[in-house]
Amino acid sequence: MTFNWSKMPFIYGFAYSFAISLASYLLNFYIAVPWQPISIIGIAVAFYLGFKNNSSYDRTWEARKIWGSIVNNSRTFGAAVVTFVQGENAEEIHKELIYRHIAWITSLRHQLRLSRPWEHDVRLNEKYAPTVCEDYFVQLEDDIKQFLTDEEMNFIEHKTNGATQIVKIQSQRLQELRDQEFFEDFRHMEFHTLITNCYADQGKLERIKDFPFPRQYASTAIWLTFVFCAFVPFGLLDIFKNLDSWMYWLGPLISALIIWIFFLMERIGDYSENPF
Repeated sequence: MTFNWSKMPFIYGFAYSFAISLASYLLNFYIAVPWQPISIIGIAVAFYLGFKNNSSYDRTWEARKIWGSIVNNSRTFGAAVVTFVQGENAEEIHKELIYRHIAWITSLRHQLRLSRPWEHDVRLNEKYAPTVCEDYFVQLEDDIKQFLTDEEMNFIEHKTNGATQIVKIQSQRLQELRDQEFFEDFRHMEFHTLITNCYADQGKLERIKDFPFPRQYASTAIWLTFVFCAFVPFGLLDIFKNLDSWMYWLGPLISALIIWIFFLMERIGDYSENPF
């Protein structure tokens, strides 16, 4: 499966290397470059790709931890709603508050999947990676209309940040319930803490979403990879030119394998930059 979505560098690398080897064999003219300087370039590129991949993974792992915090706070909020809110029609209020919270999570999920100019618009693996939600309002309305009232839907419909507005509505509703004495001040402050946590987690996710991986690291890596891979066939030509005839033709295959490995590392890091 990994080779399936990364096979083009291998194919192009093999064709490029084979063309060089064939031309050298037929013309008996070897433009061979010593492997030692090429290996130094390869080590430098590998370090650069390693830094890029580590930084990209940190962005993905941080996003995963933040979403885990949202899961934990959501469970806490649900438990608090059920236990804190008491009185007449309490079950209806429980449903209202929890449904509104689900609407916030769904709205946030849609917002995080909106593409940015620096992101890829095609997924490597559609089976496991979600599609980018560009038809934002239509899909969002279908997903959250069962959790919000018509008035609330109209309120957030044309807002830039619908998820933030849903949390605002939730906060206002909790204040109304406090004024109606469904719970006391202490429990209201606990609710306010959970609302604050929701805003904080959303802001952290938006920070990752709206701040791209610095281009001096992301873009330079691909160009350095091209430079290194362009020299690989010539370096291996210096090694394989004096071998037996059938061994000579292993050069293009090994060149293609090296080129594929480096481009695979670069592409994994490139797609890990944007975890949503």
